[in-house]
Order: sequence, then structure tokens, then C-alpha cells
Amino acid sequence: MGRDRLDGGNDGGAVRIGHTVRRQVRPWTPSVHELLRHLERKGFAGAPRVLGIDDEGREILTYLEGETMGGEVVWPWWTRTEESLVQVAEWTRAYHEAVADFVPSAGARWRMGGRWAPGLIIAHNDASPFNAAWHDGRITGFFDWDFAGPVTADSDVSWMAHGWVPLHARCTAELDGFTDFDARPRRLRLFLDTYGWDGSTDALIRELQSRMTARAARIRRYGAAGEGLYGRLLRDGVADDLDQAVRELDDFPR
Repeated sequence: MGRDRLDGGNDGGAVRIGHTVRRQVRPWTPSVHELLRHLERKGFAGAPRVLGIDDEGREILTYLEGETMGGEVVWPWWTRTEESLVQVAEWTRAYHEAVADFVPSAGARWRMGGRWAPGLIIAHNDASPFNAAWHDGRITGFFDWDFAGPVTADSDVSWMAHGWVPLHARCTAELDGFTDFDARPRRLRLFLDTYGWDGSTDALIRELQSRMTARAARIRRYGAAGEGLYGRLLRDGVADDLDQAVRELDDFPR
């Protein structure tokens, strides 16, 4: 059976063997597996299934069929269409319905820290185009659940909109291949209406700004040593770009 190292990935990478993906086990992996098994029991198709641990100590997950970003610098065209935006909003709604009754084990450990409590959900927290699979005109789901952890559903909606509207800083979005900035208010409304959002746009924008500010602080705190994922993000200017996005969203049409 062939072994193919999957393209892309900032944090350890993965290997495809047949119809499975093998990845390094981390301290939070058992909690993520608990979440993925819950999604399987609920019949949620937009996430990989857990198949166990192999003889090299790696987790075994099902392979999500489809095209991915891999190592591309400019995002593929399908990440920018309104149809994909609608599908992501539908995925988000379906995911929230599937995860609403998930209660993690008392000792659950999440990479982003924090503890689940009633009123929170366990979100993917990194369901961006980088971790999406696209096949036959559909977003088939999201992989790389390492950053799963407890947030409010509203906060998750804001983070999904950030990645897919997109609501990055303009300089970041341009490098990714998105330039139609005048369309962003309409795209955000389309995303929220498809999801069934009944809150205010202003509240969502404020929540997103809060999350971006916290993420920038986390990158600076853990990236100061200059090593690992956060060291790379800091060197690449991701924290500064998040700060810029927060400032630009002050003027985003509500």
C-alpha cells in the first residue's frame, strides 16, 4: 500500500495510506477522537472518522476525498465562490446541530485550553480554506481538528465568517487571491442568512475582533522562543496582520 506525505500543513503534517490518514498523536488527541466519534454517531458526514491507532503510534483517520489547498500560496478558485460560501454556512449550521448535545469527558484536554461548560460547544476553530476538502462541486468537509475546543456557537460563526467571507486584513486577503472587498458586506450577509443567524452583525464583528486580538496575543506569547508553529506564525507576521484586521473591522459596514 502506497504512502504519500500530504502537501501543506504548518504543524507536523500527515501521511496518506490508501483511504486513511496517519498523524502524530498529541496530548489532546483522545479528546478530539471523542468528539469525532460523537459526530459519527450523529451521522455528521463533514468530518473524518476515527479508525484507531496504528503500530507506529499514529492516529488513523479516514481520508476526506477532494482537492485541498496543500502548499498553494494563492487560494484555489473554489474558496472564493458564493456557492462555496453557502456550503460552508450550511456545514456550520449542520455541525452546530450535531455537536449541540456533545458533553466532553471530565478530563478532556483541548489544545487551546479552556474547559467545556453548559452553553459552550466544541468547535473546530480552524475550519478555514487551509483545512477544507472540495470534490465534485461540494465542500466535503474539514480535516485537522487539532485546535478543536470550547467556544460559544456565536463565536464559532464569527470565526467561520472570518475565514470564508473573508474578513482578513486587506493585505492578507489580497495575497490569498481575494480582491473584491466591496462584496464583503453582501457576502457576510449571505453567510449569516444561510446559517440562520438571528443576532446583530455588530455583535458578531465585535466577537471576531476579540478573537483575533486574543489569537495575536497567543502567537506573540508562544512564538517568542522562535520555535514551532507559533514561532513560524510570528516570523510570518500573522500577529501583525490580525491587529490590522481588527483595526479595519472598525470601519466595516454594519
